[in-house]
Amino acid sequence: MDRVIEKKKTTPKKIILIAAGAIGLVLVLYNLLFAEHSSTLNVDSKRITTGQVSQGRFQEFIAVDGTVEPLKTFYLDITEGGRVEKIYTDDGKMVEKGDTILKLSNTTLQIDFMTREAQLYDLMNERQNSEITMKQDLIRKENDLAEIKYQLALAKRKYERNKLLIEEKVISREEYEAAKDEYEYLNTRQTLAERSVKQDTKLMNDRLKQLDESIRRMEANIGMARNTLNNLYVTAPFTGQLSTLKAEVGESKAPGENIGQIDDLNGYKVKANIDEHYISRVHPGLDGTFEFNGKSYKVTVAKVFPEVQNNTFQVDLEFAEGAPKGIRRGQTLQIELTLNDGAQAVLLPKGGFYQSTGGNWIFVLNESGSYAEKRKIKLGRQNPKHYEVLEGLQPGEKVVLSSYDSYGDIDQLELK
Repeated sequence: MDRVIEKKKTTPKKIILIAAGAIGLVLVLYNLLFAEHSSTLNVDSKRITTGQVSQGRFQEFIAVDGTVEPLKTFYLDITEGGRVEKIYTDDGKMVEKGDTILKLSNTTLQIDFMTREAQLYDLMNERQNSEITMKQDLIRKENDLAEIKYQLALAKRKYERNKLLIEEKVISREEYEAAKDEYEYLNTRQTLAERSVKQDTKLMNDRLKQLDESIRRMEANIGMARNTLNNLYVTAPFTGQLSTLKAEVGESKAPGENIGQIDDLNGYKVKANIDEHYISRVHPGLDGTFEFNGKSYKVTVAKVFPEVQNNTFQVDLEFAEGAPKGIRRGQTLQIELTLNDGAQAVLLPKGGFYQSTGGNWIFVLNESGSYAEKRKIKLGRQNPKHYEVLEGLQPGEKVVLSSYDSYGDIDQLELK
């Protein structure tokens, strides 16, 4: 048999619970869609750094450290090795061109020089003895030739006389033939003797020329050896300051070893290392400025060294109006090197905010300076002093430049 189920009635308590839940859901939705979600942080205005956006010429320049060097430097390298025998001056002192700085000793070079000198003397003696011997032999042959000519003259007269006599049949045919044979024999001997004298003269002259050439080469070798010995005396190539001298008496030095340098104090230049990123943009003629003793001075790129080492390349810069008074070798100068002529742009001073925002937003102060609100911006190029503002800021506005590391996700700063 079926049982009738009674329908449950809604109680006031349930109605209240449903209404409360609906109201709560509405509040949540309203809060998500329409309520203000910005967060605020109270900040002491004395603990922040502010700056003003401006309109001006934006120039790309890089900051580089340059070292002051003499305009001309000569490095003293040992040409011939040896032991330091004597030092004539100290580093830091002025030297005149040709002054002896130090003396080296090298026994091997000295023995070699004396050996070459002895060989030269031997060669000169050989030349002299050869000349005497050959001339004596030549004189002997000339005497023989003279004797032959004398005998030939006698034989010729006899032959010519007998030739007349044989026609008159005064002498016998045999006597005539004997005179003729003697004349022809002596005539042949004279020809051979003259040829021998001429040949010996030529041989003597050729031999003496060879010996003279050998002597000339030997003298040239001795001259080179003498220059080598002179290289044991290290002298100043020009007048200047001996800035460094790395040598001690008794110390051995190898050929090619550097022992110091001489600086020309008549002028200075600046040598700087620049990041290889800028190698295509740096060229001779670029200008730069630096501060020294409270004044600004101008330098110009004079030479660019294209070789890259340790991710940098070197440049030489010259002082546009001469080196400042009081500047010294080895000083470091902070130079701002301009890369272009610049153009008008909205400029934002650099600050610590960039590390936190990446240049995507910044806190902008209201007109009274009582608070600062977060604002999206877009930055372009930069130099050591300014960012180029592309969007989001106008000249005259003030911004917070100091670091934002402690602000988290704050949207507004209340300045006290």
